[in-house]
Amino acid sequence: YYMNIPGSCNFETQDQDWTTVCGLTQDTTDDFDWNISNSAAQTGPHTDHTPGRGQSFLYVNSSTQKEGNSARIITTKFFPASLGVCRVRFWFWMFASRQTGVLKVYTVEEHGMDILMWSSSRNEENKW
Repeated sequence: YYMNIPGSCNFETQDQDWTTVCGLTQDTTDDFDWNISNSAAQTGPHTDHTPGRGQSFLYVNSSTQKEGNSARIITTKFFPASLGVCRVRFWFWMFASRQTGVLKVYTVEEHGMDILMWSSSRNEENKW
């Protein structure tokens, strides 16, 4: 992970807890949790998006969930305010099954209201 960019993490955390190292927390009010892995068995990628270097990534197993269930991770620190220069960048894989849900990114404004910034519900190609 890169300390100079808020929220940056490559999930190569060795034996340390990824939530602590990456400044993330599981939402205790959601239905199931995100997990860390370096292989999502038959349903997902065999490595992360960084060729030859990284191997770990976060995943959820949506095949065991009911429609409408959610898994949320939240940043533990506020991102600094900016005018048009704040970017969220991440890689995702949504190819596994017919039960693939919707991936959403929210910002939470100062009064606690969730604002949807991006979402994808398509069964993407079999790649990052």
